[in-house]
Amino acid sequence: MSIKKILILSILSVSIFGCDQVSFGLEDPIESYSAREIYDKADSKLKQKNFMKAAEYYGEIERLYPYSEWAKRGLIMQAFSFHQSLDYPNTRSAAQRYLDFYPAADDAAYAQYLLALSYYDQIDEIGRDQGVATNALEALRVIIDRYPNSEYSQVAKLKFDRTLDHLATKEMEVGRYYLEKGHYTAAVNRFRIVIEDFKSTNQTPEALHRLVESYISLGLTEEAQSAGAVLKLNYKSTDWYNDTKNLLSGQGLKPVPFGGNWLVTVYRQMIKGQWL
Repeated sequence: MSIKKILILSILSVSIFGCDQVSFGLEDPIESYSAREIYDKADSKLKQKNFMKAAEYYGEIERLYPYSEWAKRGLIMQAFSFHQSLDYPNTRSAAQRYLDFYPAADDAAYAQYLLALSYYDQIDEIGRDQGVATNALEALRVIIDRYPNSEYSQVAKLKFDRTLDHLATKEMEVGRYYLEKGHYTAAVNRFRIVIEDFKSTNQTPEALHRLVESYISLGLTEEAQSAGAVLKLNYKSTDWYNDTKNLLSGQGLKPVPFGGNWLVTVYRQMIKGQWL
């Protein structure tokens, strides 16, 4: 049963069975209730947006009735409840447990999606620590590769691209900082990461232009011209190429590949259609 169907049934069960079925007295030990009764109690907490208490009750089903169908439903709902409460570590724990126990279940794709979201939703909060973005990429890639026909595949692709762009943007920020400070070799290393690891993002044209600036400052004219050649071949209609062409011509240089540097290799890959 999909997660959407479970959520619908959960809401309906609260309406059908009424308060007597879900409002248990606290004086009664949780062990005295059936798996279905605990599940209904968890659903009532979820409906009240008391997500942590809902997660607690869903977890009790797994503890008391570990091999039941209700435990299976409760585990995915526990992951959902933890995510709603922004408890990302426990979201990952519950989602991964679901994947370990029920890898072929209908909701396995959703469990993987929750696991990916537990990283993705934190990307803007972490600041300069990009490890969480890398983890998000890995988790989103699993959805794309393992569950290509699921309802979460397309949104995973969108979030994957946004995460790539986020990482590329951070590399560009650091690279521009080094460039402004005159640390040209360090700047080159950052811009090269964008070209090699995040070439499908919209940061690539600027990264190539900044490479031209950096290499000219270092006196590496062959590399500067090679970077210009890559930019010309793939992004000729952009303002970044026009700026690069003017920069090179001002130095008596042209955007053509020279020598055997790494950018010539990129250029040749582009010619063969193997780069982007």
